[in-house]
Amino acid sequence: MNKNGTIGSLITEVNSIYSQKEVANYFGVDRRTIQRWEIGECTPPPYARRTLRQLLLPFNLSAYEPERDFTFIDLFAGIGGIRLGFEAHGGKSLFTSEWNEQAVETYRANFNDDHPIVGDITKAPIKLIPDHDVLLAGFPCQPFSIAGVSKKNSLGREHGFQCKTQGTLFFDVARIIEAKRPAAFLLENVKNLVSHDQGRTFKVIKETLKDELGYDMHYKVIDGQHFVPQHRERIYMVGFREKTNFTWDDLKLPPLEKGPKIENILHSEDGTETLEEPFTAGKNATVNKKYILSDHLWKYLQDYAAKHQAKGNGFGFGLVKKGGIARTLSARYYKDGSEVLIDRGRGKNPRRLTPRECSRLMGFDHNKKKFKITVSDTQAYKQFGNAVVVPVIKEIARIMKPHVMALKAEATSKIKMTA
Repeated sequence: MNKNGTIGSLITEVNSIYSQKEVANYFGVDRRTIQRWEIGECTPPPYARRTLRQLLLPFNLSAYEPERDFTFIDLFAGIGGIRLGFEAHGGKSLFTSEWNEQAVETYRANFNDDHPIVGDITKAPIKLIPDHDVLLAGFPCQPFSIAGVSKKNSLGREHGFQCKTQGTLFFDVARIIEAKRPAAFLLENVKNLVSHDQGRTFKVIKETLKDELGYDMHYKVIDGQHFVPQHRERIYMVGFREKTNFTWDDLKLPPLEKGPKIENILHSEDGTETLEEPFTAGKNATVNKKYILSDHLWKYLQDYAAKHQAKGNGFGFGLVKKGGIARTLSARYYKDGSEVLIDRGRGKNPRRLTPRECSRLMGFDHNKKKFKITVSDTQAYKQFGNAVVVPVIKEIARIMKPHVMALKAEATSKIKMTA
């Protein structure tokens, strides 16, 4: 037995099933590192021992997590918004994929996993993806979003499925669904996915999921404004391996007129709220002045809006007053904050949201539990702008769970009957 205890023997056993390259890709390291772990030249990360055992199992951690009701994998995970919604209803994450290193940093800060985060899902061998009950994927939306399509058109670039770097990632999701046959899936994307390319893009997606893979598919556009003070419409696609009585009618969406308003997520500016970094801490804390627009930027945004209004365009800034609702927060918010500017009263320049306020606006902070923000403001704005509204996911997970559990029970019963 080497100085790493059973690590060496575990790696040897795993390598009898998988190639060193496959194991290295799963851990996100090179082959030489796996070799060094095996002979005891260096110490692997804390989760390695359990992950190696996991590779030797039929990818089912029920023995380790008996309190969890179902398992899921988290693809194109971002900072984990979809995961939060399903964990809230008893789900256990077995596998995570996210390629952006800054997003991975935030993800790791908030989730204590026993498995590595795989960067490029297109290179992950199917047999290294564990069996799971639910597949979750917020596959890249830029090829289908209105802003993304407009930008790509202006640059003469392909969009939708023709976008080789992002548009075809849906088919990697389909590849995993076909191979693993999970009880259910939840896919999320921008509302424009439905109308992109005159509906042809969404037609291909539906045909793939329903006709080719045979899943009972349901989809709905939901506005996050039901739960947070932000107009954010996204399409959610739910599918089940067998026909179920799932219905979107079971959703409990608070009336829009009774939803939270912008002041519900804002820091106090009068010194009555104690704030943490990156704000001035202390009893008399106020929002850092760096979030207030300079005279130059505020004038530029007003002039820009006036110019486009004169042309009959809708371009301009979004100024949110007390009792109001924010526009959709986007990944470009770090540039000038123009889509969501907080009104500070007559004669005062407006300000941007702080990263903590963005976390609240997306529903990541809940019941006084704060989501950890460990990256720069720029990265935080990008990450929350690309994220999901967590309370929406929680509500979808709630109505999906009974059907997932029923399919699990049915599959278990079939196994027992054939044993």
